[in-house]
Amino acid sequence: MVIFGSNVFNDAVMKERLPKATYKALKKTIEEGRSLDPAVADVVATAMKDWAVEKGATHFTHWFQPMTGITAEKHDAFISPTSDGKAIMEFSGKELIKGEPDASSFPSGGLRATFEARGYTAWDCTSPAFVKDDSLCIPTAFCSYTGEALDKKTPLLRSMEAISKQALRVLRALGNTTAQKVITTVGPEQEYFLVDKKTFEQRKDLIFTGRTLFGAKPPKGQELEDHYFGSIKEKISAYMKEVDEELWKLGVSAKTKHNEVAPAQHELAPIFTTTNIATDHNQLTMDTMKKVALRHDLVCLLHEKPFAGINGSGKHNNWSMGTDDGVNLLDPGHTPHENEQFLVFLCAVIKAVDEYSDLLRVSAANPGNDHRLGANEAPPAIISIFLGDQLQDILEQIEKGGATSSKTGGLMDIGVNTLPALPKDATDRNRTSPFAFTGNKFEFRMVPSSASIAAPNYITNTIVAEVLSEVADRLEKADDVQEEVKAILVEYVTKHKRVVFNGNGYSDEWVVEAEKRGLPNLKTTVEAIKALVAEKNLAVMEKHGVLSRVEMHSRYEIELENYIKTINIEALTMIEMAKRQILPSTIKFATSLAASINTIKATGVAADLSAQIELLTEVSALSAALKKNIGVLEEAVEKASNVHGDTYEQASLFRFDVFEKMGALREVADTLETLVDKEFWPMPTYGELLFNI
Repeated sequence: MVIFGSNVFNDAVMKERLPKATYKALKKTIEEGRSLDPAVADVVATAMKDWAVEKGATHFTHWFQPMTGITAEKHDAFISPTSDGKAIMEFSGKELIKGEPDASSFPSGGLRATFEARGYTAWDCTSPAFVKDDSLCIPTAFCSYTGEALDKKTPLLRSMEAISKQALRVLRALGNTTAQKVITTVGPEQEYFLVDKKTFEQRKDLIFTGRTLFGAKPPKGQELEDHYFGSIKEKISAYMKEVDEELWKLGVSAKTKHNEVAPAQHELAPIFTTTNIATDHNQLTMDTMKKVALRHDLVCLLHEKPFAGINGSGKHNNWSMGTDDGVNLLDPGHTPHENEQFLVFLCAVIKAVDEYSDLLRVSAANPGNDHRLGANEAPPAIISIFLGDQLQDILEQIEKGGATSSKTGGLMDIGVNTLPALPKDATDRNRTSPFAFTGNKFEFRMVPSSASIAAPNYITNTIVAEVLSEVADRLEKADDVQEEVKAILVEYVTKHKRVVFNGNGYSDEWVVEAEKRGLPNLKTTVEAIKALVAEKNLAVMEKHGVLSRVEMHSRYEIELENYIKTINIEALTMIEMAKRQILPSTIKFATSLAASINTIKATGVAADLSAQIELLTEVSALSAALKKNIGVLEEAVEKASNVHGDTYEQASLFRFDVFEKMGALREVADTLETLVDKEFWPMPTYGELLFNI
């Protein structure tokens, strides 16, 4: 039974169901960016509706990606009443092309006031419609009444046009006359945790925040390294099988699944596809994983750090670019030192990453990721590029005047006659690098597991487009293109080699070395957010039409507000759990312990009660400390909440005051967990959460 793409209005379905002229017109719009004739839209809408109804759909929705980071949808029935009291199924081209959701209730960073409600969704015909939950879902962009982008898809689509335009200019200057378009592609690897649903429901912190705000270290964590790539448990395997099937129906090419490093942690990876479709697919993947988990009495956790003391989750954004006639511009070939085209595009990426590292950093910033970056489980907050020995050697040759050779990997003899001699890659991999070259693509390893991949990709596209525009300007004016290429390569390598680092990104030595090189180390989301309003970043996003200054400032405000709200919710959850669950439980335990001591004393039997008394004293002292820290945190939250007018100042207070006091409260509570009888402890422990499936 063929299920892949069975719920997608894809090219094969369009070819079968649309008149030839309509199909050709729609394909021109998709491939060449031409405007769509309303008459064509009407024909497409009718065919789309008929197909969806056959699939069991009763409603349609414009499926969009507001600045919440998740998707949004408003469902309307196909039904239209008739004069004879009956109804017909209708869907027009106008309804396909344009929707009108309320824009006031979505984050806008000041772009829209609450009383200004109108917003529009516009059909993105480059990403195919699909049927999900008995509704026809139409991927759309989302903008305000005044035209500003209120979503993550619009700047992504703009950035794809920008990088295509500038890359084509470079290719033309280098003599390529066949390519008509340059396409960026992405394959995002998705990490996640699975926990038992009943256990999850007993943890208010997981319910409200997606992560555990309290929890002592269990006797076993990930130190035996026995979970990574280990045999998948039957219950998890059944879950993964259903996720794959659901995603395949939606045209998502889920390819790889395995256990990750931490207990209860897993990974799903798809095959590469066009960037905007990959972004849509990743949103569908996260949504599907969460829904399917509930059917298996599980809960899928996408938070970057659900559990302290073990690895958190990221999302590796594998990014590349190629021409519409099948040439990967980041493929070095067998002799990369001779591959002029590859070296130009490689050095353009190096320069872009070095000059706009702060933008890349903020694209991977959220409150959850602050727990991961630099914690010996994820790349540090310092942006650097791993190239490997082969390309590093070529860059050194270029800097000295010109590359004349390429190192090769050769064959690897394992030493067993029955095993084949394996071809060895020219370069090892480096899992500690935030932006690593991995054969014919770059792997941006900093992206948060819960986040949309739109921002990391539209920022990567834009900054690379900017450098390519500089390259194109120089090549188009050059009398001797070959000599100008050599000059560009030498200049870019010399000026931007500081961002290339092939060593251990987890080491303390690298932090010191990076500072010497002048590389920024933006350790927190609050610090990173400033990049959104830095003049050079405003200028580059505006120049390429990806985000206007107004749109950038709105995102600055949205990100700060999101940080404030997230930490506030976490702090209030901690206070409630500590006051209403943990403190009463420790008092009950202490009371029970005191009663047992008094009972023994009352018998008159000589007994050594030093252990009981010592434990009672320790628990009582910690309970008092817990009560004190609750009060301190309450004061900090109140102080931060009362800041008005300066969003950055308020976010800073939540990060550097509230967040720090949350850590102090947790430390006391986690110590109490190790002392209080399990019978009294009010919530499942890490051991129960991580090892009970």
